Amino acid sequence: MIIGIIPARFASTRFPGKPLIDINGKSMIQRVYEQSAKSRSLNRIIVATEDKQIADHVIGFGGEAVMTGEHHASGTDRCFEALGKLKESYQYIINIQGDEPFIEPEQIDELAEALKNGDIEIATQMIAVKNESELFDAGEAKIILNKNNEAIYFSRAAIPYLRNVDQKEWHTHHLYYRQVGMYAYRNDILKKITQLPVSSLEKAESLEQLRWLQNGFKIKCVLTEYESHCVDVPEDVERILKLKKDIQP
Repeated sequence: MIIGIIPARFASTRFPGKPLIDINGKSMIQRVYEQSAKSRSLNRIIVATEDKQIADHVIGFGGEAVMTGEHHASGTDRCFEALGKLKESYQYIINIQGDEPFIEPEQIDELAEALKNGDIEIATQMIAVKNESELFDAGEAKIILNKNNEAIYFSRAAIPYLRNVDQKEWHTHHLYYRQVGMYAYRNDILKKITQLPVSSLEKAESLEQLRWLQNGFKIKCVLTEYESHCVDVPEDVERILKLKKDIQP
């Protein structure tokens, strides 16, 4: 059993009220919910939010919402609280980003497919780096992998360092990956990682997944070809609509 949880916070520092913004006739949270509902892998979808206005809106368009506290530092923590309020038990939880209105349902299915044997503790997705700009963008988390496609490390820096190669050519000499998309957590692992204190590597890079790695948890990285198109600031709405010219209200 897999549940999709969409954390949706009203009090965003850079974009307050972001889940409720209109994107060509529908709110962003409605678009995320409806795209997620097209997945063939999820047994249930809920929105986890600290804001009653968001919860009421989700219920209004036929979705399911769970109220959570205002204190959560991450979507992972909000997912765990929401899960604890449900009567049903789920083996895996997929944390679906609430600011990707055009997420592809196939992307969710790709991640879910990797969870079938039940051994995966945590999973996320990765995509090949295509150019120098992506590689050196500090907003993108690059991944070092072991032979099992489990993360050894995530960094905002371009890793590994290629000695005696012009940095502009690094991506043509080595196959780099960057993280995209969602997280999936096994139920028992989600409980454990939400009880961990902030780690030194997490503080250094501002990447919560480093807390999990530093404490010995394994993160499976699943290859995808689907890009993430996040709305972080108001200007991103226009940018995404240009990419999705055929989107319907």
